[in-house]
Amino acid sequence: MRQHRRLSSWSELWLKNVVVNMPPKTLTLDDGPTSSSSGDLTSLLSDQLLLLVFSFVPPPLLFSSASLVCRRWLRLSGHLRHRLTLLDWSFLHQRLPYRFPNLTELDLLPASFVCPSFSTALLSRGTVSVSLDLYVDPPVGDAQFISCESISVGLETIASNFPNLRKLCTVAPTVSDSGLFAIANSCPTLQELELHGCTDLALRPISVFENLQILRLVGSVEGLYSGPGVTDIGLTILAHGCKRLVELELSGCEGSYDGISAIGRCCVMLEELIISDHKMDSGWIAGLAFCGNLKTLRLQGCSRIDADPGPEEHLGSCPAVESVQLQRCQIRDKRSLHALFMVCESAREIVFQNCWGLDDELFASAAICRRVKLLNLQSCSVLSTQGLESIILSWPDLERLTVISCNNIKDKEISPALSGLFSSLKELKWRPDTKSMLATSLGGTGMGKKGGRFFKRRILPGQQRLKGKPDEEPS
Repeated sequence: MRQHRRLSSWSELWLKNVVVNMPPKTLTLDDGPTSSSSGDLTSLLSDQLLLLVFSFVPPPLLFSSASLVCRRWLRLSGHLRHRLTLLDWSFLHQRLPYRFPNLTELDLLPASFVCPSFSTALLSRGTVSVSLDLYVDPPVGDAQFISCESISVGLETIASNFPNLRKLCTVAPTVSDSGLFAIANSCPTLQELELHGCTDLALRPISVFENLQILRLVGSVEGLYSGPGVTDIGLTILAHGCKRLVELELSGCEGSYDGISAIGRCCVMLEELIISDHKMDSGWIAGLAFCGNLKTLRLQGCSRIDADPGPEEHLGSCPAVESVQLQRCQIRDKRSLHALFMVCESAREIVFQNCWGLDDELFASAAICRRVKLLNLQSCSVLSTQGLESIILSWPDLERLTVISCNNIKDKEISPALSGLFSSLKELKWRPDTKSMLATSLGGTGMGKKGGRFFKRRILPGQQRLKGKPDEEPS
């Protein structure tokens, strides 16, 4: 009597039903055995059908577990990966096009640094980790990139194998620009580009990118690597070459009024400008007035805003700006902050996050903006309750207020006028210090009042006289 093998799991039963009900044409295989004699029922499925099944698997499970089942699953799972960060430059030429043929977002920066032969330390800055050469003086702040020829050859390899690339992060080759030209000609759908170690000469092929909308230029990163950076020459080349830019970030770049004004005149579609750790000359703020469609201005990690913004009558204004954001900036100069708010007087959103030196006098410069609807204050420890109240009460359109980790703002100093404003807001996030957060979270629980009896000083027998009245001396 023939015994039927018991199915080991419900998935095997489902897989057999799929195979039985499939049309004969779907059983054509790209590779692998044509029968289930080996015990692998998935060998009866075509690559197209197996990819369809993989598309319903969560990406973390697919790339970490399912890809380890067999070589075929490893190869097919790579077809579904569209985003990758490269860690080894040699992998780009040997395996990358075969292993991940459908990439649309590629980050080459971690693999672009020279790895020392003997390294016992690792430096991390943001999302980038670099091995340090401890025998170099100094070991920090001067990380070396691989040769420009290697970068250009790698970019040419990417251009020939990934025509649907949409986002690319790489080191800007300064000697040979053939790599960037190849990317621009072979990847017409590229919309986002990030160039590290960028210089003026590296921006020569930028005009070939016809559909580029988001561009990030990094001249130097403090503590990681340094370079000549981008000056007004490079900003002018950029302005005339990328007229369809919607978002631009300048990090560690130089420049002045000429470069910023050129971007404003030529990039008429620019809506967001991010300036990080800039080294710009005095007067660059006045160039913002030429950005007619600018909606968001963000300053990040800047040690200063503008050393000398110039006369107020020459500043002008950005009529379309909606949001002004300052993050991790040192705000010491009232004149430069006042000039920034004069240019952005039509702003409806003002954000201060982790800004050093923002006191009541400096914050008073924000009173120039009369249409503010949203104010976000985070980790501004010098600003007081009176300084906050004097400004927000003058904003009749204020709808949303966020105050988090501002230790000098006290709940007990809230006036009736400020309390009335809070009741009329659409959104209020009020956590000025850790004490107010603790009191709010422990309210009604009785906690915080019961610990005293456990921490009272224990009186030893020999110390009882110190607690009571002193004994009388014997006569």
